[in-house]
Amino acid sequence: MSMSLKVNGAARTTMADPATPLLDVLRNEFRLTGTRYGCGQEQCGACLVLVDGTPVQACTRAIGTLAGRDITTVEGLAGHTLIAAFIAEQAGQCGYCLSGMVVAALDGQLCRCGAHPRILRAVERAARELAP
Repeated sequence: MSMSLKVNGAARTTMADPATPLLDVLRNEFRLTGTRYGCGQEQCGACLVLVDGTPVQACTRAIGTLAGRDITTVEGLAGHTLIAAFIAEQAGQCGYCLSGMVVAALDGQLCRCGAHPRILRAVERAARELAP
């Protein structure tokens, strides 16, 4: 049975089992590889996406729960002020956790590279640029 999802503003269809994790469909079927597989246990934040504007772990969220919901991946945030600030501050070292950081603005993130000072500078820079 096919299921329709709205991903980054576009209608997408999948034939995956409704119990399939969103992360698998995003990466393997839709080729949106910015969202990463980290721990698979909702602990590291590498898999975060926005569902109706709320950060959600894609590694454990079944696609069957997402019909009619608005899903945004890091690719859907292209051009956002926060991404530009991360680039300007060279905030990534390995970059594995960055998509989750950009989506959730550091909430619940684990980074093991030691790039935290640059990451914090990037977030502060974006906050200044977005302030009224």
